[in-house]
Amino acid sequence: MSTSKEHTAKEIAKILLNCEAVKLRPNQPFKWSSGWNSPIYCDNRLTLSYPQERSIIKKYLAEAVKTNFREAGAIAGVATAGIPQGALIADELSLPFLYVRPKPKEHGMANLIEGKITRGQKVVVVEDLISTGGSSLKAVESLKENGFDVIGMVAIFSYGFELAENNFKNAGVELICLSEYTTLVHEALSLNLIKADQLASLNDWRKSPENWK
Repeated sequence: MSTSKEHTAKEIAKILLNCEAVKLRPNQPFKWSSGWNSPIYCDNRLTLSYPQERSIIKKYLAEAVKTNFREAGAIAGVATAGIPQGALIADELSLPFLYVRPKPKEHGMANLIEGKITRGQKVVVVEDLISTGGSSLKAVESLKENGFDVIGMVAIFSYGFELAENNFKNAGVELICLSEYTTLVHEALSLNLIKADQLASLNDWRKSPENWK
């Protein structure tokens, strides 16, 4: 299933739009929990309800692991949305799977990481969406603190914020995303989901989401 990065980004963007996993509303913004106004809302979990599209995403993510992180010995999903994607990839690659909670379980074994912990094992982390990267990198730190060697992360989609790029760079974590915001916006235009005169506003949001109105 080897294709160019550009082709992959366009195909994934089209899938997300067609499944309505991503919605664009530049004239009726969404409100994020951070308080930001946003012209985009992303819920990649919806793709799990579409078998054909789910399989395509799985194969592209698995290929990203094989191509960029050949030494991977296990796959770790970030709770919650990274769990199903991670499990699908681990199955495709015949690798062990585990997942990371945002905080330890409040009963039972009080686990933060669910799955067999093998110190020194090389792990690739799976996310569905990259925003600022904060929660994703918190999971990376949890894995490192428990003895894993995190060699990188793969994700379905990224908003492409400069803040996220800097966060991953500062953490020394290589991030591979199948698609990103700019590609998705142009695919939305080609599918007549947005109008040409909305592009400037959509581009302004990505550059400065905290100030966008």
